[in-house]
Amino acid sequence: MFLKNSNAAYKAPLDPRDAETLGMDAVATVQRFLSFRENNAETPLVALSALARELGVSSIHMKDEGFRLGLGSFKALGGSYAVIRLVLEEASKRLSRSVDVSELHTPEVAAVAKTMTVACATDGNHGRSVAQGAQLVGAKAAIFVHSGVSTERIAAIARFGADMIRVEGTYDESVKEAARVATERGWTIVSDTSWSGYERIPGLVMQGYTALVQEALREMSEPPTHVFVQSGVGGIAAAAAGHLAIALGDQRPVFTVVDPSRAACIVETAKAGHPVVIPHGEPTVMAMLECYEPSLVAWRVLSRVADAFMTVDEDDAIAVMKRLAYPAAGDPAVVAGESGGVGLAGLIRAISDPVSKAALELGPRSRVLVINTEGATDPAKYEEIVGQAPDDVLKQNAKVMA
Repeated sequence: MFLKNSNAAYKAPLDPRDAETLGMDAVATVQRFLSFRENNAETPLVALSALARELGVSSIHMKDEGFRLGLGSFKALGGSYAVIRLVLEEASKRLSRSVDVSELHTPEVAAVAKTMTVACATDGNHGRSVAQGAQLVGAKAAIFVHSGVSTERIAAIARFGADMIRVEGTYDESVKEAARVATERGWTIVSDTSWSGYERIPGLVMQGYTALVQEALREMSEPPTHVFVQSGVGGIAAAAAGHLAIALGDQRPVFTVVDPSRAACIVETAKAGHPVVIPHGEPTVMAMLECYEPSLVAWRVLSRVADAFMTVDEDDAIAVMKRLAYPAAGDPAVVAGESGGVGLAGLIRAISDPVSKAALELGPRSRVLVINTEGATDPAKYEEIVGQAPDDVLKQNAKVMA
């Protein structure tokens, strides 16, 4: 499915709230917060030159978030950042003065953090980020996981000391249960999706993601003409599209949102012109994108600055994982989890369809940016699909590139 943006809000200015959340001052704040993280480092921007030649475009660059802050996912930028912001804000209230991130590890801030519990629902990666942020500041974390989350992903969250709470049903049902329990117990819900009356904290999560976009822009010799970003509830796509629109203005790239065909809540929302909840169907291998209800804040952004929406199938996601692990001669290997390479899968599918290719104006001058949103965050599943363990893929790549 391919759909050009025909919403009434398309190409309208961003809502002032979203412009502030995703703007240049905001990304500067995120980068300053990151400078106080011990394991902070910019993630690689990988050039896939051989694949670009094969597809008939000028260049393809992939921002590889498989190395981000020790968590292996772009989500490391969002949940932990929001937790830190919220703890500092609470400390500012209680101490009756402005508390800066440079004071994060002082006894005064630690005493405040000890009294706080942050909670969220997760498919895996967002929960790890929230739990890591809580551990970093000394707060408690309660993470709600639905029945489809693997034991490996649960263990990866639990190692940060979080209390794990199982919820029967889907991701969306775990979101509702986390919000209900957090309200009852006075916990702070740190969700990466938003709903009516709950927007600011998901906005902070999205704000954290802007750092990866700004890093990519700094590394590219010319800005991208086309960007393909995968979507779950819409947060990473909206953060990228919104920040690019602000940073590049009239030179912003053609932005395409990519959904799994089995969980296409953003595509169906775009088709309807307003947020819709889609029925639960057969699970998708793209587990981190298996969402059936869009984030209201994310849709507010995407309705204005996304140019197109499309879906990819299960085979597309699996094929791109293998293609990145066993690349064309001259290209480096990239370890991408089941959801990580979906933006690239969207590009490949769009180019293979003459109608989509023409509508997006993809051609020899196109400079494409995609994001590997996760590495092998479930190593056993990765090895099952790709045929090698992620470490072996990287070792083999090192030999080839040498």
